[in-house]
Amino acid sequence: MHNTFADLSNAYGKNHFKIDKPLQIMLEYFENKKEDLNKIGEFVGNDLYEISDYIDKISKPKLITWSINGDRIDKAWINPFQRFALEKLIKDFEINRFPYKEDNWFKHYASIYLISDPGISCIITVTNQVAYAIYKYASEDLKQYLPHLIGDTDSIMYGATWFTEIQGGSDLGANITEAKYENKFWKITGYKYFASNAGLADLALVTAKKKGIEYGAKKIMLFLVPRINSNNKLNFTIRRLKEKSGTRSVPTGEVEFNESEAYLIGDEGKGIYYTMENLIVSRLANSVGALGIARKAYLEAYYYSQKRKAFGKYLIEHPLLQRDLLDMELLIEGSLALTFKAILEFQKCWKQTPPYKGQYHYARLLTHIAKNMTAEVASYVTKTSMEILGGIGFLEEFPIERLHREALITPIWEGTSNIHALDMLEAIEKKGTHINLLEDIKLLKNEIKENASFIGAVEDKIKDALISISKLDSRSVQFYSKDILSTIGHSMIVIMLAHIGTKLALKRYVELSRLYYERYLEGRYKSQINPEEFIHIEYP
Repeated sequence: MHNTFADLSNAYGKNHFKIDKPLQIMLEYFENKKEDLNKIGEFVGNDLYEISDYIDKISKPKLITWSINGDRIDKAWINPFQRFALEKLIKDFEINRFPYKEDNWFKHYASIYLISDPGISCIITVTNQVAYAIYKYASEDLKQYLPHLIGDTDSIMYGATWFTEIQGGSDLGANITEAKYENKFWKITGYKYFASNAGLADLALVTAKKKGIEYGAKKIMLFLVPRINSNNKLNFTIRRLKEKSGTRSVPTGEVEFNESEAYLIGDEGKGIYYTMENLIVSRLANSVGALGIARKAYLEAYYYSQKRKAFGKYLIEHPLLQRDLLDMELLIEGSLALTFKAILEFQKCWKQTPPYKGQYHYARLLTHIAKNMTAEVASYVTKTSMEILGGIGFLEEFPIERLHREALITPIWEGTSNIHALDMLEAIEKKGTHINLLEDIKLLKNEIKENASFIGAVEDKIKDALISISKLDSRSVQFYSKDILSTIGHSMIVIMLAHIGTKLALKRYVELSRLYYERYLEGRYKSQINPEEFIHIEYP
């Protein structure tokens, strides 16, 4: 049977792991081995790509409030193929098992990158966040849920992280949802305004403060709230599902708690630490997810440019179009190197518990930087790819329009750019993570055999950015914090690309490092360039 979607997308029908040589190289560099994700690569480039587009345009989730028997159920009704896709990703491809069964976060995050649908990825990520909290901090009786969350049993359960309230947004200290201990249970009363996976979640992580306690981030406790209470009744209600510009495959709603039964996660006084730690997991997912969206958009533009002619030549033969593709490819590969570096540091310390050591704070610093920069990359690459397709890029029936809408959530989810710039400052000023950063850069620089002439200049740029933090007054350092973040991020990318080139003896990455330095730290390409050496990602 003919597949209509094949006529709407040039990237459809390909193995998205097999054709993405840069992703393969990154995994080899960071894991010291070659990874085989061909099975999921085939799935995401075929079935999942079409399912995601169809859900967005035709078949988004719907809230069902009552059962035929008159019971309040508050469930999201999703496309059966979405349910099939989620079960396949969790059970067959074992995305959420990798961290807990193999101690491997790289395969987990590489899979999120390949999925590149933020709604589908969100469902998997928030489920994994619940698994993470249970694995590390929950009491033994709650650990019974873990196999269901990671696909280690036939019965899958979905999770959620419900922290955001309308009066506070990212300011968790402004949470007013309350918890009290009564009759063997904590009881939660309150309201969460942005609740991803509402109507699908069997278990949710929920932030709340103890009843009668004043506001403040350090007053926050973290709870596990099941959908069904001990009396087999609905434990919370969903007011409505949101109408959203993108991420339509994940139902996002407003959830209300009325003395909902809850289980405390860890210690009462450490809830904010558990919550912020949990956010590292989702911020790294946001980072690779943003780059996955960018990669899909790049593929659409890349293949289209090889088929479309203008002014007597294929688009890809025009120097300015090659310039566009080169700019995008540099950003995608560079940001992927930065993000996987953050994942590497998280991999080293993810089993730490409060009070944390320097390694954890360094991982957090890199996560703030990576999350911020990858979101900008996704927005830019999808916009530029849409422009390459011209007028048809703006039409809803083709996937590039959706990819741009999807990309626009990535700067907002898991904290805006302002939040991450300020958290970066906090990590440097209060946790001293600049020391870890400088020591790491020194080690990397000493191992780089080529491009030494500008690697030293890059190190100086990072030092100058750090010095400015200590010299500026409080107001000024906040005003310039996003510039500081970008300088550190771009500089780290140059160093990482150069180090990959040295470690794997790949001339391509030595040259990518130089080109990235010229384009994003010096402001323009200065050397003679043959873009075709870098824009074709299916190189042997």
